Amino acid sequence: MSYKISAIKAFTDNYIWSITNKKNALVVDPGDAEPVIAFLKERNLDLQYILLTHHHFDHTGGVPALIKHYPKVKIYGPHNPKISGITHRLSEGDNVHISEFALSFDVLQTPGHTLDHIVFVNKDFLFCGDTLFSGGCGRMFEGTPEVFHKSLQKLANLPANTKVYCAHEYTQANLKFALSVEPENEALATYNDWVASQRAAEQITLPSSIEREREINPFLRCHTTSIKQSMLKNDGSTAISDVETFAKLRQLKDNF
Repeated sequence: MSYKISAIKAFTDNYIWSITNKKNALVVDPGDAEPVIAFLKERNLDLQYILLTHHHFDHTGGVPALIKHYPKVKIYGPHNPKISGITHRLSEGDNVHISEFALSFDVLQTPGHTLDHIVFVNKDFLFCGDTLFSGGCGRMFEGTPEVFHKSLQKLANLPANTKVYCAHEYTQANLKFALSVEPENEALATYNDWVASQRAAEQITLPSSIEREREINPFLRCHTTSIKQSMLKNDGSTAISDVETFAKLRQLKDNF
């Protein structure tokens, strides 16, 4: 069954991802209802599903208004009572079948940015909310370095050709930081040039892919010699674990 994935822009830099066919729609993390409703009305589509990755308002704030406009909508999200309106609460190992698009998603729990964070993945693509960004990862609001690093490794181990649909247009800023910690990474430099040209033309930089992120994203590269050595320069140590590397990276990025 044919479908299309599109980005609905919201706020300053959010992407509300949509899956649509000629009649129906699914949206991911609708922080704002207004652009979603406009998108659906323009295309004469009925909203059947909402997928939620975590409780932050810029991902859930549009849900009440969307329920009013589309009262039969099915809403899938994490086990968190802070999020109202969820009709199907999900944990790791659950599967979401979307019959209108002949799609199924596996649910992975990816705590770190928030403790309730989940992602939706199938053999072709990943909706990862704020866990993974192109060239970066979310801020560590509720997790610990060990927990967040483990979550990111789950995603890094997905098939290389998995398309990565992140929830924000943070790529250019992330790459500036990535280059500061791994300036000799040729794949990163090449990707940075492409991203700069995309943004200069006001074009989106997503989706990325797991293969690309393994090559250029420092938060998925904490096991590499180049990233470890870059972190060791900052404190004079002689050895560092992958988790310690991640913790230092995240702290540096927070203050970058």
